[in-house]
Amino acid sequence: MAQMKYVTVAALTKYIKRKFEVDPHLQDLWIKGEISNFTYHSRGHMYFTLKDEQARIQAVMFAGYNRQLTFKPENGMTVLVRGEISVYEPGGAYQVYVKEMQPDGIGALYLAYEQLKKKLEQEGLFAEAHKKPIPKFPQHIGVVTSPTGAAIRDILTTIRRRYPLAKVILFPTLVQGEQAPISIVQSIQKANEMGNIDVLIVGRGGGSIEELWAFNEEIVARAIFASRIPIISAVGHETDYTIADFVADLRAPTPTGAAELAVPHIADLLSRVSEQQARLIRATKERLNAEQKRLQSLRSSYAFRYPKRLYEQKEQQLDTLVDRLRRQMNDMLKQKGNQLQQVQLTLFAHHPQSRIEKAADRLRTLEHTIVRNMNDVMKQKAWLLTTKLAKLDALSPLKIMERGYSLAYDEQQTLIKTVQQLKEGDRIHIRFQDGRAHCVVSNIEEGNI
Repeated sequence: MAQMKYVTVAALTKYIKRKFEVDPHLQDLWIKGEISNFTYHSRGHMYFTLKDEQARIQAVMFAGYNRQLTFKPENGMTVLVRGEISVYEPGGAYQVYVKEMQPDGIGALYLAYEQLKKKLEQEGLFAEAHKKPIPKFPQHIGVVTSPTGAAIRDILTTIRRRYPLAKVILFPTLVQGEQAPISIVQSIQKANEMGNIDVLIVGRGGGSIEELWAFNEEIVARAIFASRIPIISAVGHETDYTIADFVADLRAPTPTGAAELAVPHIADLLSRVSEQQARLIRATKERLNAEQKRLQSLRSSYAFRYPKRLYEQKEQQLDTLVDRLRRQMNDMLKQKGNQLQQVQLTLFAHHPQSRIEKAADRLRTLEHTIVRNMNDVMKQKAWLLTTKLAKLDALSPLKIMERGYSLAYDEQQTLIKTVQQLKEGDRIHIRFQDGRAHCVVSNIEEGNI
């Protein structure tokens, strides 16, 4: 039987993959479908399934591509993806490797707008706590907008009419197109680097959502938030709201409105100055009248009419005060003298000599007490000693020996109490009241005698 030819699974999968890779129609194409089974991997890659009513295909969008997305993909969302078709060899399945993704249909931009708005709001970029106050009397006003648009003309006209004292500095900026977000960010940063700008107007005239989209970009929002200069947003018409409006320190409905919010009206200032001037003149006159009345009152006072008598009164008052002072001084000296005497008595009572004398008296008393107690103890001990000697003498063996008794000892001076301790020939010593006798045992008899 002829040997059968075969290929391995790996070789077959690799062959199929090469077929996909050489087909130009599969290397760069757009696919429309609904997202399902969406997974955002911890390493930043996105895995999901694209499906329609009749089929489905696996898809992956690596982190290097999905970082540029302006919205967050979700299950059920219909999208347009651009990428290439290839085979994932370990699983033997074909899938689309996505390089670009866009929301499909009407409202795609609105969806991206809402998602970015929600994200920045959660981060706190819209919080009132971060809003910087707009200066009341700015000297230098920066304007970030197109140098050829109607917005700059409206802003300049309004500022010259309302507050010609301010100097306007234009930062020419692209406000529409792919390069517009970068241009806006660079202009805001340049204005902050100058260091003399008091307030910054960022905006443009009206247009469609696509034309205003540069002010909905995240980098623009973060540049506005990071600005040290207070920013007034002025994008489009009154009904147009952009992300920049929410981040800015103050929103104006139009560029003209931004200029009105940035500067006061000189006519209002002149009116306020005139009003303050009139109030100052009126207050000055009232103060002058009051001081004139006070001067007249002083001129007609007793002191000016009778100065000698007033002097005499003051002299008399001085004498009274001097007498009072002397009395108080004498009282105070007496009080201090009494306090000193009391301190001296206290010091004498605690003088070391007095304490020594008291201690000596106490020592003599203790000596007498000790001597008396010792004599009593000696007498008691002498009496006890006499009593003990009498008892000892009464119990002494010598007293018994006086009545005719004697004591026998062996050669080791051991008292002999029984004949069992003796044998014939032993030498014994007998002690009498008045001496000793040395004997030899010749015979031993046991029993009661």
